[in-house]
Amino acid sequence: MAQTQNSDHTQCCTVSGSSSTTTMKKVVQKLRLGAPGLNRMKVSQAAADVKQFCLQNAQHNTLLPGVSSSTNPFRPQNICCFL
Repeated sequence: MAQTQNSDHTQCCTVSGSSSTTTMKKVVQKLRLGAPGLNRMKVSQAAADVKQFCLQNAQHNTLLPGVSSSTNPFRPQNICCFL
């Protein structure tokens, strides 16, 4: 018995019985054909691209160099108390 539930780009299958391998192969084939416009790349290449992008745009990221204490609106306020 196989139950297949289709969503936009996801497919969930619950299969029991002797046809589970055949059914799963069909699901994998459908998923491969479902996105023909996607360009696949190796994870190592994608990681190198992300690293290169981060290094190129580091000067625009305020979290990397930090915010100067004079312009930081969230800095702790100096409190002056006289007794």
